[in-house]
Amino acid sequence: MKNSSQTSFFTVQRVFSAPKASLIAAAVATSLMLAACGGGSASDAFDTASTVDAASRNTTAFAVTSPAANATVSGTVTVKGTTGSKWAKVSVVDMTTGNKVARDATPANGSFSTTVDTTRQVNGNHTWQITATDSTGGTRSVQNVSVVVNNTKATTPTTAKIFYGANGHNNEGGAYDISSPALQLSQLQDLGVKMYRNEVFSEWGANKLAGMAKTMAAGGVTVYPVMLMGLDFNSETDAYNAGYQLGVWTATAYKYPYYEVTNELEADALVGNVDGVYPEHFDNTKFQIARGVIRGMIAGIKSVDTNGKIIMGGGAWMHYAFDQMLANGTQPDGTTGHPVVNWDITAWHWYSDQGDITNACGGTGCHDILATLQQLGKPIWINEFGVRPWYGTDQQIASYLVGNQMMAQFVAVASKYNIQALQTYELYDDPAGGEGAYGLLMNDGKTPKAAYTAFKNFVAANPK
Repeated sequence: MKNSSQTSFFTVQRVFSAPKASLIAAAVATSLMLAACGGGSASDAFDTASTVDAASRNTTAFAVTSPAANATVSGTVTVKGTTGSKWAKVSVVDMTTGNKVARDATPANGSFSTTVDTTRQVNGNHTWQITATDSTGGTRSVQNVSVVVNNTKATTPTTAKIFYGANGHNNEGGAYDISSPALQLSQLQDLGVKMYRNEVFSEWGANKLAGMAKTMAAGGVTVYPVMLMGLDFNSETDAYNAGYQLGVWTATAYKYPYYEVTNELEADALVGNVDGVYPEHFDNTKFQIARGVIRGMIAGIKSVDTNGKIIMGGGAWMHYAFDQMLANGTQPDGTTGHPVVNWDITAWHWYSDQGDITNACGGTGCHDILATLQQLGKPIWINEFGVRPWYGTDQQIASYLVGNQMMAQFVAVASKYNIQALQTYELYDDPAGGEGAYGLLMNDGKTPKAAYTAFKNFVAANPK
């Protein structure tokens, strides 16, 4: 909505943007931040060596004895086997996502054992690549085990409390300055909302949002920050350091249960009017800088708060190749072995002009966005959805908001795709000259629109 970014057949408008002055402040790097760099390494990514290469290695003393090939698994599964004396570390990577799925095991007495929590994986066929590495890290032995994950209980006790939410702009003025936190809380409670997403782009903003989070928590609403930053950096290292500082500021101000790292940053890395479904749809240098920002934010958060869950910043339209590259340690130039980014929840944005999220059509054809995101192996949050203000009358907008290509559809397919939260955009209309009349209430902060009533009634009729 701010700073329009044209993609394929639709205009994905930027909802949150960070003032450049805050980026300059956030870019102050210290040697301590440089020392903190890490955020993943080539060893986190799956081994793409050919079958011939793998067969030529010395695997005599390394064998996986459990699970058996093609076993059906659920819950917590033990991965174990024999190693002899050659191997110093054994890791397990799900080749479907490229993510590690178990703690590295240190062999003892000629054997190894570790566990995989399969409830964190999507039901279906998976190939686990189990790799033994010697003490130098230079020699590997690889065995692949195919399994079928089948967990019938995919939800968590907290899912019901966080399913419905809303977006706010409490660090960007307008009606949010007119309305007190107490008034906003009462409105959110009336709507049945449990989650409230707001931006952070500076130390001052982090401290301001922390005060609101405390007020909201006392009333049963969870606030979480979406951390904003652009690509105005000279290198991935500079971007990392700036992201790290903002992560530290945000987590120091308040320990949130969730932290979202960036907002539609992938759109800024596109090479033009492309769908974003292939790595080559992204600029390599911009992707590296974006990766630095994200890695830095996560490292900064985790240096202060090791418990908060990381939400991968809401992507938009069909730009899912960006997240795939982050998860796989790859980049647009086709090279591999780059830092792998790990997160807990994948966020996505969807608006009325984009049509059906399970059959989105662009220049590359039609795609089931939710099915592709699900392959990343994380719960999905649709943490921005809304109807363009020019769609029609207030009543037409309200009907679309709760209709079968938005809220009704999202709820209907939630269990299929592991959608755990929906957050409408937004609570209040923006003032004249702002992003537009997307709100459930007018810009005075108190007058409900037709969408307010429709949203409230839908939530009441579809409890989660």
